[in-house]
Amino acid sequence: MEISIVIPCYRSELTIESVCNDIFRVMDERPSVKYEIIAVNDCSPDGVQNVLDHLAVDHRIKVVELAKNVGKHSALMAGFRYASGDIVICLDDDGQCPVENIWQLIEPLSHGYDVSMANYGTKAQSNFKNFGSKMNEFMMRTMLHKPNLLKFSNFTAMKAFVVKKMLEYDNPFTYVNGLLLQTTNKFANVPMKEKERTVGSSGYTFKKSLALWINGLTAFSFKPLQLAYYIGMGLLACDGIALLICVLLQIFASNPYWPFEILGMLMAAGFGILFLFLGLLGEYVGRIYISINNIPQYVVRKTVNIE
Repeated sequence: MEISIVIPCYRSELTIESVCNDIFRVMDERPSVKYEIIAVNDCSPDGVQNVLDHLAVDHRIKVVELAKNVGKHSALMAGFRYASGDIVICLDDDGQCPVENIWQLIEPLSHGYDVSMANYGTKAQSNFKNFGSKMNEFMMRTMLHKPNLLKFSNFTAMKAFVVKKMLEYDNPFTYVNGLLLQTTNKFANVPMKEKERTVGSSGYTFKKSLALWINGLTAFSFKPLQLAYYIGMGLLACDGIALLICVLLQIFASNPYWPFEILGMLMAAGFGILFLFLGLLGEYVGRIYISINNIPQYVVRKTVNIE
């Protein structure tokens, strides 16, 4: 058995070496298991590439340097492209993934499951991140048909055929969780505790989190467009009823003007929702335009220890 460990790197100059050392320590517990570490520098603005070049003296570490920042999910796809293991594990570069639990993580794959993910339970995080997590959970259940009890995390093990199938997706709008849900339904969760961050802060800004949420919302489902249709029909029916009420009140009410104010507010709300869904439609059309122009998921500047 061979294991490939893929790590997307961004602003992790101070943490990536300790993460690799933790992996060495855990993997060397089983000398019969071959493994490789594929570190993908997602055009990080710090000195992480220098650290990776230094670490690559050990040929078990393979380095992929991207020419521009493409985001975590596309960086993972770049790492998957070079993975040769029977099992592929992806984890973060910040040291929070409990690497010591790798063997527990891959155990379900020998019992009929195709993908195994850490389940951290309830995490202590800001109200903003809690809200974002809940919105992302709702989106994945309703748009991508994620099972209710399944928990996605940044510490995941997959069989090689799952990764191979995911690599057939070559559009620039990559959403790994959606690809997994499109590929298999045999998932397992392994309870474990996420480690505390000791250095730096999360690289996921509000802008990046919002972009990832929109990407997940539109990447593999057209339900938002269906929702726009149903809401439009509902608003049209409400406006028709409101107009009828206004006409009746115009005839019978002592103050015939206030119903038209209410109708005006309804129409204003309708226009706001209309422009919102026009923007959503534009997002889909823009994605089609970019996809047919063959914009790449990522561009590799150089590789180290990869033939």
